[in-house]
Amino acid sequence: MSGELVPEHGELRASHEDRDQVVERLRVAAGDGRLTAEELDERLEVALTARTYGELEVLLTDLPAAGPGWVGAPVPAPKDRSRIAVDSASTKREGTWAVPRQMEIESDSGSVVLDFTSAVIASPTLEIEASVRSGSVTLIVPPDVFVDVDEVAVSSGSVRHRARVDPGTPIRLRIHVTGKVRSGSLTVRPPRPPRRGFLRWLLRRPPHLTSLPR
Repeated sequence: MSGELVPEHGELRASHEDRDQVVERLRVAAGDGRLTAEELDERLEVALTARTYGELEVLLTDLPAAGPGWVGAPVPAPKDRSRIAVDSASTKREGTWAVPRQMEIESDSGSVVLDFTSAVIASPTLEIEASVRSGSVTLIVPPDVFVDVDEVAVSSGSVRHRARVDPGTPIRLRIHVTGKVRSGSLTVRPPRPPRRGFLRWLLRRPPHLTSLPR
């Protein structure tokens, strides 16, 4: 759609997984002697409350770059159309993957998982054409992603939509799914609640117990 404003990478919302990645990098940097205990305390507090990639990236600008999976790594430009086909196998898109404008998915005795929680979205709409035969397709969507599965034909299979958009929530992406499900399943669900790691638990303890050893 022409005229749509696409947010810069730094303005995109960060996920719990993104924050945990930055926390781990800060911990390793402190262990290597790159950060003092005071600097580590300050940056951990910011990392655990950061809302966007930009707020996380500023914590890492003076540290050596990590591998291609970290939060500040460049994301490949989205394709107009992509195809996923599995046969007695499984595949998953997760983390900061680039969402195309159209997708064709074939699952024959295999599984496909698309996790949109931290995905980079350049277009406000995504068209998915699915063909599921004795396999499964799962879409994991945050509250600002709307999914329409009303036009999916079902034969000896199932379509389950367990995600919902709260009233008043701005929609970041609308997904329209078409196709057929035969002896397989198509599931739309929200992300599972994050597990609270040790550092997150430690920083939520009473103030006199939160200081890390000097």
